[in-house]
Amino acid sequence: MSFANSAANLARLGQVKCFVLDMDGTFYLGERILEGSCEFLAFMRAHGRRVVFLTNNSSRDGQYYVQKLSRMGCQVPGEDVYTSGMATCQYLNAHYPGKKVCLLGNEHLQREFARAGVAMDFDHPDVVVIGFDTTLDYRKMQVVCDHVRAGLPYLATHPDFNCPTETGMMPDIGAIIAFIDASTGRQPDCIVGKPHSPIVSGLMELTGLAPEELCICGDRLYTDVATGVKNGILAVCVLSGEATQADIAASSVQPDLVFDKLIDMITYIKR
Repeated sequence: MSFANSAANLARLGQVKCFVLDMDGTFYLGERILEGSCEFLAFMRAHGRRVVFLTNNSSRDGQYYVQKLSRMGCQVPGEDVYTSGMATCQYLNAHYPGKKVCLLGNEHLQREFARAGVAMDFDHPDVVVIGFDTTLDYRKMQVVCDHVRAGLPYLATHPDFNCPTETGMMPDIGAIIAFIDASTGRQPDCIVGKPHSPIVSGLMELTGLAPEELCICGDRLYTDVATGVKNGILAVCVLSGEATQADIAASSVQPDLVFDKLIDMITYIKR
C-alpha cells in the first residue's frame, strides 16, 4: 500500500468507539467473506468497540443481512445492522408522523416500514418514498409519477445509480430517480442514504455517539468516504472492493485513511 496515512489520523482511529462498515466490497464480496473480516469483528468486540453494518441497499431488510452474515460465520445482532430503509423510516416518523406513504419498494422494504409503524397507502398517500424496487413495473412508475407531479413530499432512500451483482451492474434507485425527473421535472426533496446527512443523524441516534466518535469504513469514495468527509466522521477507504489507489489519487473526495483491508486497522486500536 503506497498511501501515506498521517500519524494524526491514525491517532484518531485509536479513539474510535464505533466502526460503521459498508458490507459488499468491505466486509465480504458477494458470498465470500474477505480475509480477516471476522477476525476484525471479534477484535473490536473484545476491545470494547461497537461495529455497525451500514448499507444503502433498500431492496433488502436488516434481517436479510443478519442471516447472510450468519451463513458466512459471523453472528451479528439485528441492532447492529442499519439500512437506508431503516433510516428512512426514522426520518418519516420524525418529520411526517402518522402520514400515509406511497412506497415504491419490494417486500423487504415493505416489511421494514411495517416494523417501524409507517402507514402505507400506494394510491392515496400523503408522502411519496421511493426505494430500490426490484419488483418495479410500469403501473407503479405511473402512479408514483402522478403523486410526485401533484406536489406531494418526495423522498428517496439512497442515491446509487447502479447496484453491483456477480454478473455486472443492475440499475439502482438513481436510475429510477432519473426516470421520475424526466417525467415530472422533480428531484427528491430529501435523499436519506449515504452520503447524505439523514442517515448520519439516524446512526447517531442508533449508537448514541457523536460524529467524532465514529469511523466509517468502505470501498466507495462517493458514498462511504463522502459520508465521512461531509459529516465530520473519520473516513477509511479499504482497497478490497471498488476503489483503487488510482481512483483515490484522481478523486476530489479524499479519505482520512487508506488500508488494504479491515484487519489492517487493528494495529492502531488502543487495547
